[in-house]
Amino acid sequence: METVTNKTLEKLKYDLVRAGLVPYETVEKAEEIAVAQNINIGQVLINSGALSEESIIKFLESKLHIPSVNLEDYTLDVKCLKYVSFSDARKYKIIPLFKIEDTLTVAMADPLDLFAIDKVVEKAECSIEPVIASEASILKKVEEYYKTDSTVGEIFTRNSDGDFDWRNELHSEDLSDNHMQKIVRAILKQAIIEHVHEVSFQKEVDGLGVNFKTHGEVDNKGVLPNVLASSFIAKLKTLAELDPSVSEVPQLGKLCFKVDDIHVTASVSTFPTIMGERVFLKIYMPPKKLSSIITSENQMQIVNNAVGESGIILVCGSPLSGKTHIIYSLLQEIASKFSNKNIMTLESLAKYTLDGVNQCELNENVNFNMDKASRFIEFQSPDIIYLEGVKTKEIFDYFSSLVYDGKTIIMEFLANNMEDLRKKMAFSDFETLKSLLSCMIFIHSHESIEVFDREAMQKYLA
Repeated sequence: METVTNKTLEKLKYDLVRAGLVPYETVEKAEEIAVAQNINIGQVLINSGALSEESIIKFLESKLHIPSVNLEDYTLDVKCLKYVSFSDARKYKIIPLFKIEDTLTVAMADPLDLFAIDKVVEKAECSIEPVIASEASILKKVEEYYKTDSTVGEIFTRNSDGDFDWRNELHSEDLSDNHMQKIVRAILKQAIIEHVHEVSFQKEVDGLGVNFKTHGEVDNKGVLPNVLASSFIAKLKTLAELDPSVSEVPQLGKLCFKVDDIHVTASVSTFPTIMGERVFLKIYMPPKKLSSIITSENQMQIVNNAVGESGIILVCGSPLSGKTHIIYSLLQEIASKFSNKNIMTLESLAKYTLDGVNQCELNENVNFNMDKASRFIEFQSPDIIYLEGVKTKEIFDYFSSLVYDGKTIIMEFLANNMEDLRKKMAFSDFETLKSLLSCMIFIHSHESIEVFDREAMQKYLA
């Protein structure tokens, strides 16, 4: 995976020190974290609170004599989007604003990235005039304006035919370059209609099998012919911003599409097998307001009390019960109510961007795993930490110890039902966990969710 940098700030980082904006030691520590998390140094300085995004932009504006622009209420000239592809816009944090005669004005988070400018010049065949804008605002505009390029597309399900079959698209006479994308869209549409959250593609004798998984059972929904299989996987990888030329090692990406004006995300995991590459999709619906999921005022109060104190908040349920969905809704709720708290996540993939939450994606390609994250995250002084998954006792013990330092830890735990939970918690390995629990949310079904406070849990699990 390519290392993420900001060439402008890399070049001017010590000018920040000379200007008295940050101490030298802060820049040195930010460099270490940037390498570990594979994000640019500017993002580290912003995430840590050492500098605000506004102060960095003002510094760059005065140092480079390049004007800045606030994209918040800015309307772009959509005719100019053709000059920068969606993948380049996301990769280089660049978006075209307008064109006057032979000059295209583009907003950039990294105005000294000459490679990015050269790519735009080559495609637009005109001169480029860069202006500075924040990375977050550029990415927000990219998602807003590149609707057809950035996503699989619109997948309308309102009043959809219950007998919809993606193979109708497969057998259409469409010979355009977008045919593979339309097949991807049709498969996703059928998954949404049938309330399926896991879709896999794997090699079979006749081609690439399309499988839906529900309630632990795999249902084969047809086969893509061998002649189309490689093109289909390449298109799926491209849409998920993965490298279509790589099949020897696993890759993890994200696919975006729209359902009834709702932005939906799917994680895309590829894995090499002796039969060929296997691709697995997991669909995540966007988080809802927590009070619409936990409707009892008393149970909501238990959750709010747990957020305000140190301890472990445990979200339990069976596979595909919606644990991640509730956790994202919980994080969204916390961020809206506790703006003074530093909320951080450690995830394999950020499913949705949450305002006010410092989300961190682990990256094995640069050896940034849970073990390394656990050694660095305390330097960020977090108040609340969400851990997507803990695989070793050492890492669990470390994060449990943070509770004694006043931290709130949010974890998920797999249990098919309450009796299954009681049996698992009876093991001695979970004694520490039980003693630190401040709240437990148990998902019996999408319609039945129960919340336990510390006292109720101790009685139940005793």
